[in-house]
Amino acid sequence: MQEDLGKLILRVTVGGLLLLHGMHKLLNGIAPIKAMVAAHGLPDALSYGVYLGEIVGPVMLILGLFSRIGAGLVAVNMIVALVLSGASLVGLNAMGGLGIELEAFYLLGALSAALLGAGRYSIAGGRWN
Repeated sequence: MQEDLGKLILRVTVGGLLLLHGMHKLLNGIAPIKAMVAAHGLPDALSYGVYLGEIVGPVMLILGLFSRIGAGLVAVNMIVALVLSGASLVGLNAMGGLGIELEAFYLLGALSAALLGAGRYSIAGGRWN
């Protein structure tokens, strides 16, 4: 039971916190994302993938519905965010933390959720959960 509760806490924490970022983009637009994508010479259409990684994936994680796929969407989103931002993997921020700590938290949390699965407290079972 403790393992399943731990998986639930992980899923709700990663999914819930990232969903707030996705809702902000849904309400305010993704112009900054489009600018980063365009700066790398990529098509604007790729910008809309942020909705998969920051809304669809987190909802899947929170609900425990194909949570491994949802976690994969979040992980890919974070990898793309790291590449597009050009952030240094070793630099520190003004508060002394890792410069990419937020992205690292979401990426590693999503990878953990993908590897562990949803656990008992989810709305679906099966291989992809």
